[in-house]
Amino acid sequence: MAGLFASLSLLSLGVAQASAPAMTAAEKEAAKKIYFERCAGCHGVLRKGATGKNLEPHWEKVQADGSKLEGGTLKLGTKRLENIIAYGTEGGMVNYDDILTKDEINLMARYIQNAPDVPPEFSLQDMKDSWKLIVPVDQRPKKQMNKVNLKNVFAITLRDAGKLALVDGDTHKIWKILDTGYAVHISRLSASGRYVYTVGRDGLTTIIDMWFEEPTTVATVRLGSDARSVDVSKFAGYEDKYLIGGTYWPPQYSIMDGETLEPIKVVSTRGQTVDGEYHPEPRVASIVASMIKPEWVVNVKETGQILLVDYTDLKNLKTTTIESAKFLHDGGWDASKRYFMVAANASNKVAAVDTKTGKLAALVDTAKIPHPGRGANFVHPKFGPVWSTGHLGDDVVSLISTPSEEKKYAQYKQHNWKVVQELKMPGAGNLFVKTHPKSKHFWADAPMNPEREVAESVYVFDMNDLNKAPKQLNVAKDSGLPESKAIRRAVQPEYNVAGDEVWISLWGGKTDQSAIVVYDDKTLKVKRVITDPEIVTPTGKFNVFNTMHDVY
Repeated sequence: MAGLFASLSLLSLGVAQASAPAMTAAEKEAAKKIYFERCAGCHGVLRKGATGKNLEPHWEKVQADGSKLEGGTLKLGTKRLENIIAYGTEGGMVNYDDILTKDEINLMARYIQNAPDVPPEFSLQDMKDSWKLIVPVDQRPKKQMNKVNLKNVFAITLRDAGKLALVDGDTHKIWKILDTGYAVHISRLSASGRYVYTVGRDGLTTIIDMWFEEPTTVATVRLGSDARSVDVSKFAGYEDKYLIGGTYWPPQYSIMDGETLEPIKVVSTRGQTVDGEYHPEPRVASIVASMIKPEWVVNVKETGQILLVDYTDLKNLKTTTIESAKFLHDGGWDASKRYFMVAANASNKVAAVDTKTGKLAALVDTAKIPHPGRGANFVHPKFGPVWSTGHLGDDVVSLISTPSEEKKYAQYKQHNWKVVQELKMPGAGNLFVKTHPKSKHFWADAPMNPEREVAESVYVFDMNDLNKAPKQLNVAKDSGLPESKAIRRAVQPEYNVAGDEVWISLWGGKTDQSAIVVYDDKTLKVKRVITDPEIVTPTGKFNVFNTMHDVY
C-alpha cells in the first residue's frame, strides 16, 4: 500500500476512535496474510513506514522546533481507512477496490488500527535447518544438455502462483515453469549464465540449473520470513563462490555458498539511522555485486546506510558504511559500472556510490518518490551520459548526468550529478524505465497509477527528440485478451539480448488471464502475445544476458 496517507494531515482529522476495533483470531490471521502479501513491502512489518507512510495505531514525533507531531491509524478511523485503501492516493498507492473485496477492505481497515504483530527472529541455525541440497554439484551436468540459447532466456515472476516461468526468447515459447518462493522479487544470474537465483518475498531462495535438459531446481534455503534481494560474488577469482541475500524480516543479510546455498554467515543491520536515531527494522532493500572490487553494495532502507561488504575473508568481515539518505530502495549501475545509483525514495533523492573510492559521490534531489528499478542509461544529445529514474509520486522521469572518463564526454562534466531534464509522463505511478544500447527508444511504465488507461499502458520516448510527448501503447488492448473488470497493469519493460524486442508483463488479477506482450522496438508493433493458463500475475522479467551484464 505504497503512499498511504501521503496527502493527509493526521492532526487535522481528530481522534476517530479511542481504541482498536475488535477482531477475532481468524480475522487477524486472514488480515496478517493480506498485509504480508500486499502492504508490508512499503510500510514495514512493524508498520513504521518507508516508501509508504507509518501505519502504527498511534505515533508521535518531536520536530526540530521541539513541538510534538502526533498521528496514527486510530485517528483516521475505519471508514476513512476503507476509503483510502479502496481508492488509493496520489502518493503512489494503488486502488485496492479491484484487488480486495469490500469485506477484505473492511478487515484491513480494522487490522491496521490494532498493534502490529512481531514475527520471530531467524538465525543461522534456522537457515541451516531449512537448507535443501537437492542435486549435489558433482551430480550436475558437465556441459549444457539442451539446445536453448540461454543468453536470450527470460526469467518471469508469476507472482501470486509462487512460480517462475523460463521462456525461450528466440521462440517465444514457455520452456519450463518451476515452483519458487511466493512473489519472487528478483532473479539473478551466475557469472557463467548457467544458474538462475531467485528470492521470494517469503524468504525462500532457489538455484535453478539451466544446463539440464529441462531447467532443474538444485538447492533451496530460507533466509527469513520476508526477503527482496540476492546477488553472487562477481570479482575475478570469486565468480559465484558466494551468494548474499537480504531480508526485510528479520533485518539482516546472509551469506551462502554460491553453488549449494549452504548457509555461512548472518549479519544484522539493526542500528542508527543517518539522523542518529535507533531503528528496530532497517530492511535490506537491494544488493549488487561490484565489478571492480570483491565487494557487495548492500542498501539498508530505513537507516539510509549503504554498506560495502568485502567478501574476501568472511571470518574477519570488513564493511565500509556510507551515510546517504532515507529510505533506500532499488537502483542500478551507471554506464561506466563505477557508480551505483540508488533511490532514497522517501527523501526524494538518488544516492550515487563511488565503488572505486568507497565513498558517497553525490546526493541528487529529485521529484517525489523515485523508483528506478535498475534505471536506464543512455547518451543524451545535449547533456551526455545520463542515468534515469521514474517516480511513484510524480508524473516525470528524471534524467541525471553521470561522470565518464572518456575524453569525448569531458564537455558534460559541469552537469554531473544534476537532474538535467524531466520527461513528462501522463501521471505518477511509474515502477520501471528501460532502454538498450542498440535502441533509440526509452520505455516507461505506470502500473501504480489509479487510472485504468494509464496503468494498462506503457510510454515510449524517442531519444532523438526527448522534447516530444511519448507514444502511448495500450498493452491491455494490444494483448487481444477479453476485457477485465480489474485493472491489468502493464509492468516492467525488458529487452531481449539483441535489443530489438521489448517484453511487457500484463499483470491481471488471480482470476483474469494475464500475458506477456512482445513489441518490436523499431516499429512499436506487437510481435507476439505469450499467454497460457499457467501465466498467472506475471510481474518482473529478467533477460539472462542483460541481467548478467547489467544492460539497461
